Amino acid sequence: MRSDEESLEQFATYEDYLDAQVSETDMFYLEDEELARQLVELGYRGSGDTLKREEFMARKKALRERGTQKANVPKELASANKDLSQFPFLQALANREELVRNGKLTCIIFLRDTNSKGQEVSGYIDYAQRLKTENFELYFSGKKRLIPKSTDLSYYNWETQTSTANSTPNFQVIADSDGLLFKNKRDRKVINVDPKQRNPGDNSSRNELNTEEYLQVVIFDHLTRRKN
Repeated sequence: MRSDEESLEQFATYEDYLDAQVSETDMFYLEDEELARQLVELGYRGSGDTLKREEFMARKKALRERGTQKANVPKELASANKDLSQFPFLQALANREELVRNGKLTCIIFLRDTNSKGQEVSGYIDYAQRLKTENFELYFSGKKRLIPKSTDLSYYNWETQTSTANSTPNFQVIADSDGLLFKNKRDRKVINVDPKQRNPGDNSSRNELNTEEYLQVVIFDHLTRRKN
């Protein structure tokens, strides 16, 4: 884990910071979230140079003050000035872009379609993570198509039967007997993406799009309740 201040932006609370250093193996053996956090704080788990609560809070405060100074500088959205009226999926992403970028909303995008090799693939994508790591102007301008990758929350290639699952700065992947669950790292709410579930979870909604852009598109919106 990087120790510079910028890497702390993804953590809303000190507990989230500690949780990011707890592995699934740790939780399997410890079976106690608080104990796992304590071991990380004491340096027995994680990178070994874990920040103390006071130092974490001081650095977060510095980041907030720096962010306030930058707030007066407008940043154009990747979807700005794009006519997406003929593309329901891209329009849906554009409608959510500002809220996702400012942290008020998190979105998990389920896509099923064919890749450049003609193979059917599907996966769950953390929209916020992709926005932060990719140039979405290419997607909104039609120069590139958003397709699930092996580095996303989950990925499955129906032809090769290759599958992967990865936690992101925003969501923890939970393997359940009934399928995948995603736990929001900010408010710790769980999102159930099982299509049989009418309610995906607290502060969450399931939105299936009627579009010809992909074989199937479902967007799970989760309103983020930040902890103080």
